[in-house]
Amino acid sequence: MNCYPVFLNLKNRDALVVGAGKVGLRKISSLIEGGVREVLVIDNAPESDELYALKQSGKVRFESRDFRAEDIEKKFLVIAATSNKDLNKHINELCNNEQILCNIVDDPESGSFIVPASIRRGEMTIAVSTGGNSPAFARIVRRELEDTFGEHYGFFLTIMGRLRPLVLDLGQETSQNTALFRQLASSSLLDALEDKDKAKVIEILNKNLPDELSIHIPELLDGLV
Repeated sequence: MNCYPVFLNLKNRDALVVGAGKVGLRKISSLIEGGVREVLVIDNAPESDELYALKQSGKVRFESRDFRAEDIEKKFLVIAATSNKDLNKHINELCNNEQILCNIVDDPESGSFIVPASIRRGEMTIAVSTGGNSPAFARIVRRELEDTFGEHYGFFLTIMGRLRPLVLDLGQETSQNTALFRQLASSSLLDALEDKDKAKVIEILNKNLPDELSIHIPELLDGLV
């Protein structure tokens, strides 16, 4: 199954998850983490403790009832996560008719998108897909990536995100800004962050940043090292 890799912007978007079992709960959690505005959850079973916990995000609306066709209206994406194959198929058909993105947990190839195994390190997201051939192997690769890419990668990107507007405010040529960020990316800053060596981090930033930005180093590192 060949898929086009893409990251969706869920800001100000609403989603629907039908089925709040173990798999459905994972999907709901990932949608919340992905920044969705609201997830409507439909399941004819009573609310579980796990779902109640997810509701504390303020982004989950749960209705204990059977699915209705109108539930898909104004939804950016839909996830069919019930144990009823016929119902999941029906939901997918409705979504296809309305050109709404739909993921079917028990038959991903029939849906319009799949959810890859992924890890997050701050603003960095790494996703792995095996094209549906072996989700178990995708999870193994994800675990290896988790070991390889530690939290210091997220720290590095947080620093870059804080630094970028400061650099742009200097009004330098684009080529100079590009050179600065490439220089930082190839420096030993990442290693110093992994070692939690604050003195070394400060030394590297002082060495690479324009003199005008040295005063901002404490705010660049706030809460990180």
